[in-house]
Formats: sequence, structure tokens, C-alpha cells
Amino acid sequence: MRLKKYTDFALRVLIYAGSKENGEKTSIKEISETFFISTEHIRKVVHQLSKHNYIETVRGRNGGIVLSKAPESINIGEVVRVMENDFVMVECFDGDTNLCVITPSCSLKHVLNRALHSFFKVLDEYTLADLLTNQQELQFLLSGSQE
Repeated sequence: MRLKKYTDFALRVLIYAGSKENGEKTSIKEISETFFISTEHIRKVVHQLSKHNYIETVRGRNGGIVLSKAPESINIGEVVRVMENDFVMVECFDGDTNLCVITPSCSLKHVLNRALHSFFKVLDEYTLADLLTNQQELQFLLSGSQE
């Protein structure tokens, strides 16, 4: 299974926002420059994360982005499901039987479906807090410091 860049970017935004201390805000520009991703891509991801109440965005001079939930309540499996819109692993999964030359009793579909469920079962075991356990090292890496 390969996640889209969009989902990767969303997880990076959450990690970056979650690495800030005491509710400190970050900006689209700051995240964009840290990860070398265009501001327009980050803006779209931030909009989607905001729509699903993972982050809050505040406009204006003192505005920015902050997590809207505690990192412990942001489930990684849920975020991936929200950001991805297609979990079709092979053509016969999409319901178009004309594309599938394998018989309906084919076990490939069932094996891949089971693998997908296992993939999400593992992701569902983790929260954003689990990805932020190395807080000091993460802040050092994300700040670009060269000490």
C-alpha cells in the first residue's frame, strides 16, 4: 500500500504543529520551508485538516496553525482514512467486473482486503502523541539547528 503525498503532507503538518510547545502557533510558510513543500500544497492540506477539526487556523497578524485536539486523541489510522479517498488495491476492487478477468471466487480480492484491514489495524493503534515521543529531538530537527 502506498499513501498519497497529500496524506504524507498531512501527517507532517500534524507532527510539526504537535511539536510546538505550549500551544505555540506555526504557519503554512514555516511548514512549507521546513519540509520543502510548496505553500499551495500545504495550504490545501491545512484546509482539509481544519475541516476535520484536527487543527485550528487563526487568521491575521498573530494568526497561525495549532492542534485543535490533544495529540493523544488524534488517531493516525483515522487521519489516513480521512486524507485518502481511494483504497482500491486492484482493479477488481472497484466493482467494475468488466476489468476483472478473475472469477468472483478468486481469493486474491479477499487476501488483499485482509491485508488492508491489517494495515489499518496497526495504524489505529497509534496516535499523534506516539509520533511525538522524541519531542526534544523532533524540535531540534524541525528547527533546522546545526548545533
